[in-house]
Amino acid sequence: MKKIFSFLAIITIISLSNCSRIAENNDPVIGIWTNTGTTTTGKAEDRSIRSEWIFNDAYLGRYQIVEGGTITTKTDFEWIEIDGVYTISYPGLEKADDVAVLKRSSKGEQLEDTDGNILAIRE
Repeated sequence: MKKIFSFLAIITIISLSNCSRIAENNDPVIGIWTNTGTTTTGKAEDRSIRSEWIFNDAYLGRYQIVEGGTITTKTDFEWIEIDGVYTISYPGLEKADDVAVLKRSSKGEQLEDTDGNILAIRE
C-alpha cells in the first residue's frame, strides 16, 4: 500500500511541475544596443564614451558606460513596452527613466527618445 501512495505522489508531483510555462518573449528590442560619442576634456585627447544596453527576454537588462576603455557605470535595468513605447528604468541609479520608440530605416534599427533624438542603435 505504501508503494502505491509513493507512486501516486511521484506522478502527482511530475504532472504538476509540467503545467506551468513561461510565456515566450520575442520583442524586437531584445539584443544589444549602443550609443558612442566623445567628450572633450580640455586636454590633448578627447575620451570616447560608449553606452550599452543589453535587453533580455525577462524584461530586464544590463546597462553600462565605458569611458576611454574603462567601465565607469554598470547596473541592471528594467524595461516595459506599451503600445510601441519602451520605458527603461534604472533602479538604484540616479538616472531618469528613458522613454523611446523603435524605428526601422534603411540604415538599421534605432531607439529614439520622445524628442526624436537617437538613444541607441542596434549592434
